[in-house]
Amino acid sequence: MKLNLKIWRQESKNSKGEYVDYSVDNISEEASFLEMLDTLNESLVSENSVPVAFDHDCREGICGMCSLVINGEPHGPEKATTTCQLHMRHFKDGDTITIEPWRANAFPVIKDLAVDRSAFDKIMQSGGFVTARTGSAVDANEIPIPKEVADKAMDAAACIGCGACVAACPNASAMLFTGAKVSHLNSLPQGKAEKERRSVLMVQAMDQAGFGGCTNIGACESVCPKSINLDVIAQLNRDYHTSSLKKILQF
Repeated sequence: MKLNLKIWRQESKNSKGEYVDYSVDNISEEASFLEMLDTLNESLVSENSVPVAFDHDCREGICGMCSLVINGEPHGPEKATTTCQLHMRHFKDGDTITIEPWRANAFPVIKDLAVDRSAFDKIMQSGGFVTARTGSAVDANEIPIPKEVADKAMDAAACIGCGACVAACPNASAMLFTGAKVSHLNSLPQGKAEKERRSVLMVQAMDQAGFGGCTNIGACESVCPKSINLDVIAQLNRDYHTSSLKKILQF
């Protein structure tokens, strides 16, 4: 398979970027998208050219590191699929593929296709934790949790923090990510101790990090590789307003 690639190249967040055209040949249909980029980089290195920088780690759809906008879609054309799990059989011989990084003020470009997603870390640091006793782990069944509650928390916990929701949102909002983390922790008994302040602090951290506001467009849900739905945003808004109102009534 021969492919024409239009790849965004940018030296740093302060430099001007541009699309650069490349051509790769003999790409197997069974190769992953990242393996195709590996092949391109091998050819660039052999030509004494600078390889394309892009994020990757586990290549199993778990870590959330891969972050490419492929032909205008975060993670590419396949639903519920990360970039590393996207295979070249979904493209045709002779196709032109445009590859660019996440586009958001809160995700500045480090180099080429790699972006700085430490803004997510700041959101998690503000409230993405629970109070727990130190020492040996408790028995798994010590705290009875209804199955529907456990399932809801598990669905939200599937978020891998890749940032596709931010890249897809025209407002560059991180509400799906923040909502998933809040829904996961606020739904379980272990997270009740921080529930009231968690929602407020994480939303404040999200705003301070430079993310936009949510207008319920739903683009985030459609590109999420873990199929997290908008219900987590509804719960985040509910918990946030409840906590804010309680704080006001205390004065």
